[in-house]
Amino acid sequence: VQLQASGGGLVQTGGSLRLSCAVSGRIGSKYAMGWFRQAPGKEREFVGAVNWDGSKTIYGDSVKGRFNISRDNPRNTMYLQMNTLKPEDTAAYYCAAREVTISYTYYVNPAIYPYWGQGTQVTVSS
Repeated sequence: VQLQASGGGLVQTGGSLRLSCAVSGRIGSKYAMGWFRQAPGKEREFVGAVNWDGSKTIYGDSVKGRFNISRDNPRNTMYLQMNTLKPEDTAAYYCAAREVTISYTYYVNPAIYPYWGQGTQVTVSS
């Protein structure tokens, strides 16, 4: 299973970006996906996650109301729409996936995801 994250870049405070994460390879038909981020010198932080059919999403407190996760299952792609960006959103953003075998309440934990993308850098200038 391979995950390819893209869409990162440099944006000014208050701007928007949309990240994508494309999944390929052998993965079950029902898989949850998540976004995490990591800034230099900091621990990996949960951004948000979506269940297999897109009916449930959860978000980290720092991005609630500003970020939105969606997925297009026929395209095997997940998106992260980031609005009202702040300098503290600057980080490498990683997408992750796992086949659905546990409650979505566990999706905040990076340890439950066996598949990870390579990360895409988001830099928000002040």
